[in-house]
Amino acid sequence: MNPPARLLIVDDEPELVEVLQEYFADLGHAVQTAANALQARVLMTAQPPDLAILDIRMPGEDGLSLARWAREHCPRTGLIMLTTTAQVIDRIVGLEIGADDYLGKPFDMRELQARVTSVLRRRELMPLAPVPLPPGTAVFGRCRLNLAHRKLYGPDGVEIPITSMEFDLLQVLSDNPNRVLNRDQLMERAHHKDWDVYDRSIDLRIMRLRRKIEPDPTKPEVIKTVRGAGYMYVRA
Repeated sequence: MNPPARLLIVDDEPELVEVLQEYFADLGHAVQTAANALQARVLMTAQPPDLAILDIRMPGEDGLSLARWAREHCPRTGLIMLTTTAQVIDRIVGLEIGADDYLGKPFDMRELQARVTSVLRRRELMPLAPVPLPPGTAVFGRCRLNLAHRKLYGPDGVEIPITSMEFDLLQVLSDNPNRVLNRDQLMERAHHKDWDVYDRSIDLRIMRLRRKIEPDPTKPEVIKTVRGAGYMYVRA
């Protein structure tokens, strides 16, 4: 049996979503849900799931369009499409755009579970390759910074609160990966009116950011101190 996985269920039927969420959570999986494609994109951008179960027929953007986007932006995410047995063309199109499997409604939960297990197993066997980041995203260790929305997300996809100054610092660092920047350069490039050039405000904010980003803030691996020179953002 596959180890627990991160699943995303996207469907506009609340009752079905609730049943699927409870069923797969009982199997040990971490389950997120979305009622439409817009909510799904937000969740998948913050942290791509191991597998997404997508309903094809949804109000607004349909599951096929979402699957096409997901295949481009989350290439290692498995995709299972839910459709009605009468819509053969939906299945064909879904498979052509990169869905891993499909299942007609109504379905047996055990069959869906078997298909989820099969897709996860096949995805595990895929060779690892560099995964392109969604546009406007910077990676800080296990965290992701959404530059457009000025938000920081943890490895679980949950937003980590940051101040305006902390975001400015992260943005400057993300623009200068693997490069040492001293305090003057950080203040100059951040262009923040509240910086005080006579105090150690940069050091204080770096310390606070490390508490939010680093697995062990006492041994920073993402924002490193270069003794006598400044700070360096290490991009893996």
